[in-house]
Amino acid sequence: MSKPPRGVILDLDGTLVDTVADIHATLAAVFSGAGLAAPTLPAVRGMIGDGARALIERALEHVVALNGPSEVDLLYRRFHEHYAAAPCHHSALYPGARAVLAQLRAQGSRIGLCTNKPQAATVALLSALGLEAHFDAIVGGDVLPGIRKPDPAHLAAVLAELGTPPSAAVMVGDSRNDVLTARALGMPCVLVSYGYTAVPARALGADAVIDRLADLPKALRQLGRPREKGSSVRPRRSDTLS
Repeated sequence: MSKPPRGVILDLDGTLVDTVADIHATLAAVFSGAGLAAPTLPAVRGMIGDGARALIERALEHVVALNGPSEVDLLYRRFHEHYAAAPCHHSALYPGARAVLAQLRAQGSRIGLCTNKPQAATVALLSALGLEAHFDAIVGGDVLPGIRKPDPAHLAAVLAELGTPPSAAVMVGDSRNDVLTARALGMPCVLVSYGYTAVPARALGADAVIDRLADLPKALRQLGRPREKGSSVRPRRSDTLS
């Protein structure tokens, strides 16, 4: 894929935006209201990726024995209400995010967002960060009932809004879900190394792994191009985002 892809679909949390501080603060407030101590922020970082309900289930298993679906339902409703009201107190763009989105649009790529975060919270977060206008399609985790990554129907919905076939698109994310979703549609996948994943990105079988978003355009150009011996899409170690 030496020329720019027609469609670039990105994950949100851990890929474009570092949201863990707001997610942790919301979880801590909700758990405190239920008389529970929330897991630490580093622990929560490894629990993100399958939506808020899965996060709550993992957090409960981390601190207490799970008491049943009714408790999860209650905590999920409270989490959803709390987070939707304030999704961007502490969240911040990863370095290079805004410039890369602008570069992708300038080169003619249509940009989509495929995230398991609920739609309203996603749009509120993007708006707060001034990113909403960069996207041609945004599909959150509650737009299609019962469908979210790694279900390929979630990514297919983004492609449909972009008017782009899987053969002309690339998925960019930070976790196994992003790889599995892309693979199910026959799409290449680029992962960032700094995101929210319990398994290191380089062990997940992506087509490329980058340490900085600034290196995404280069990685996209190199997809499908034969590499010379010793070449790599990975930046120099000194450029790795810590």
